[in-house]
Amino acid sequence: MRKVALIPVALAACGLLVLSTGAQEKASSTPTIDQSLEWKAAFNPKISPDGMRVVYELQKTNWEENAFERNLWIADVALGESHALTSAKKSSTNAGWSPDGKWIAFLSDRPGQITGTPDGKKQLYVISADGGEAQQLTKVENDVNALEWAPDSKRIAFSMTDPEPKALKDRKEKYGEYSVVHADYQMMHLWTTEVPSGGAPVAEPKRLTDGDKFSVGEFSWSPDGTRIAFSAQRDADLISSETADLYVVTLSDGLVKKIVSTPGPDTNPQWSPNGKNIAFETAAGAKYYYYTNMKIAVVAAEGGTPQILTETFDEDPGLIGWGPDGIYFAAEQKTYAHLFRLNPETKAIEKLSAPDHLAAFSFSFSRDYREVAYRAALENQYAEVFTSGIAPWQGKKLTAMSDQLKAFALAHREVISWKSADGTTIEGVLYTPGDFSTKKKYPLLVVIHGGPTGVDQPIVSADRYYPLERFVAKGALVLRPNYRGSAGYGEKFRALNVRNLGVGDYADVISGVEALIAKGWVDKERMGSMGWSQGGYISAFITASSDRFKAVSVGAGISDWMTYYANTDITPFTAQYLHATPWDDPEIYKKTSPISYIAKAKTPTLIQHGENDRRVPIPNAFELRQALEDRGVPVRMVVYKGFGHGITKPKQQRAVMEENEKWFAQYIWGEKPQEPKTPEPKADKTKSAAVNP
Repeated sequence: MRKVALIPVALAACGLLVLSTGAQEKASSTPTIDQSLEWKAAFNPKISPDGMRVVYELQKTNWEENAFERNLWIADVALGESHALTSAKKSSTNAGWSPDGKWIAFLSDRPGQITGTPDGKKQLYVISADGGEAQQLTKVENDVNALEWAPDSKRIAFSMTDPEPKALKDRKEKYGEYSVVHADYQMMHLWTTEVPSGGAPVAEPKRLTDGDKFSVGEFSWSPDGTRIAFSAQRDADLISSETADLYVVTLSDGLVKKIVSTPGPDTNPQWSPNGKNIAFETAAGAKYYYYTNMKIAVVAAEGGTPQILTETFDEDPGLIGWGPDGIYFAAEQKTYAHLFRLNPETKAIEKLSAPDHLAAFSFSFSRDYREVAYRAALENQYAEVFTSGIAPWQGKKLTAMSDQLKAFALAHREVISWKSADGTTIEGVLYTPGDFSTKKKYPLLVVIHGGPTGVDQPIVSADRYYPLERFVAKGALVLRPNYRGSAGYGEKFRALNVRNLGVGDYADVISGVEALIAKGWVDKERMGSMGWSQGGYISAFITASSDRFKAVSVGAGISDWMTYYANTDITPFTAQYLHATPWDDPEIYKKTSPISYIAKAKTPTLIQHGENDRRVPIPNAFELRQALEDRGVPVRMVVYKGFGHGITKPKQQRAVMEENEKWFAQYIWGEKPQEPKTPEPKADKTKSAAVNP
């Protein structure tokens, strides 16, 4: 289970290319906001069973449809050549190879081929790995959520939220629309469908699980194709994640058996090659599992007492699969990320990916687990899709996403560290311009990640929300601190902001700022802060607690933990970090809430929030805005209509970035805000028609 959160060595051997000095000298322009939003990116590589091809998602920006759209591309590993596999309207994602390597299943919200397909819903498709026309397999009422091929390549299991029951439809007809809180759940369940061959008609999917006793999460087929292991929680509500347990369903008779039931979430089951055991991720009974290490455990397929295998591994392991030579998982390591192999007999763990300064994600294995595809980047590089043998690790680049960046002079990223107020070592990523001089003082903009278990890495990515490349090109330094609570630094570090939210985080940020000032690099009269979600919360803390900054931008941030607790869709988050509800310990909620310090607020603050945000509900934004307005502090609040916690469409992301660019241009660089232009008077068409008949 992944925690819910408030997203120069051996370069040649790794296959990651660096621009030559000459190429860097030619690059001179700064990307516009639109250009950054248009950067293409490759995601979710899936290697074929024989290791010879890789299918991946290529994301492009469609301004006309106001969407980031993805289609599938396929690469030949030996030749290093890629071509489009799908090109339909909308997106095609979640590719999965059939075990025989002949077919690729995927999900798409394209216009359906089958009459009666609901518009805009993700349906299940298959396409030949050699290309051709994709065939639609479902026409279900709700989105297909996930898919996995059966070992025989003849069936596909998928999960889907149940359609509205008749009783609910009848209620709507009689009373209109309303909902009952923590009720009216539509559960996620498992289905299977046959893959037609030889021109046979598409078969109707078969339901595998049903009822209102649980809602299905991750799932996987047994090696012999007779059973499916899955995780499920008591209902579809996010706050019920702690109830997730493991089950096995037998396909022949539909019998469902619970095999793991421990306190806290048990998720992501993966079968051993012989089908006798199942590995999974577990909180191992931890009460406060939001910030403690998840663990990998193994249980007999028939059930029994789980055995914890990663007690000595000090990070969250993301279980991937169980190969013939061990259990594979991914994990972050400070500002980098790697692939690991676990010996289930000895519990020994070895890091496989290289070099050390690599951020690698989305691993996918060939049938024999000897070849792996992944997405990765080294410092100051843009992520690409690679393949490698497991041993020796020698990455081969299959994409050329970074070619689109050659025209731009980008900021230099470097990992730095400093001591916080309590002596804790904090790392962060510092962005500097190409002509950076240690003898010059620069404006400083602090950009704070969300989570709190997010982490910033020194790799290149397209700007979203904050136009960082434009800030740096304009002459600013950018600091992205990995404050206490960030992932990659171990359980104790993640727990340092327990009952210390905001307070300890603020100290980490301020100490980083002070460290840069002490070096003589920062003009302390021109500093600003910004962040989204937990980063917005820490920025709100800066607004309310400090007069050292000239401007702050709060994106989807918490202003009052009590307001947050009573309105959010994830109430356990606050109770886990503060070890209390606001009714049990109102003082800790007061201590850690920015609104408690609002009397000190002086800093001009931009507030941006999604209208329908359930993670950090918009009352937090209104509360902060009203408090600042009452105190005469300059404040501007922008609400993005129809959006939740994330602003996910390019036109609105353009607006978010332009709002931030203008805000800091005004308060850091002293530029006057542009006044709205008076519209030209419209011509009197009636009069014109009379004069010129």
